[in-house]
Amino acid sequence: MTAVAEDEPPPLETLREFQRAGRAWVWTDDGDHPIGYLVLGVVDQMAHIDQVSVHPDYRGRRIGKQLIDHAVFWAKDHGMQAITLTTFIDVAWNGPYYERLGFRYLSEEEQTPGLHAIRAAEAAHGLDDWPRATMCADIDSWTFDGSVSET
Repeated sequence: MTAVAEDEPPPLETLREFQRAGRAWVWTDDGDHPIGYLVLGVVDQMAHIDQVSVHPDYRGRRIGKQLIDHAVFWAKDHGMQAITLTTFIDVAWNGPYYERLGFRYLSEEEQTPGLHAIRAAEAAHGLDDWPRATMCADIDSWTFDGSVSET
């Protein structure tokens, strides 16, 4: 999966759009250096994790979970019922990780038009060279870690 790891990040203007919409969060270390981030889209009236990444040196500290908690809080605060994402099925820190958090795999029939469009764009980008799926979690049954705030 070297090609995936070496893929260019989203353009700065795309990230600025998420920031302006209030749907981009960055986790920093004690020196205020960014070590993780999450950008959240809205697809068919559902929150959609476009990207969540944490530097590998900080793995196991539940930073990704806390970023996702914050996204779920945002979605709940905005009256959304679900949060979705697309991911690799067989990568331990992807599909299996999200399942442990409370996401479930969606069948083709359960996917909304917007989710189908995302999957088609991913396939066109070559991401389907490895097994991928769409996942969803119910906002009302989400289990938060610790305290989550609006900040």
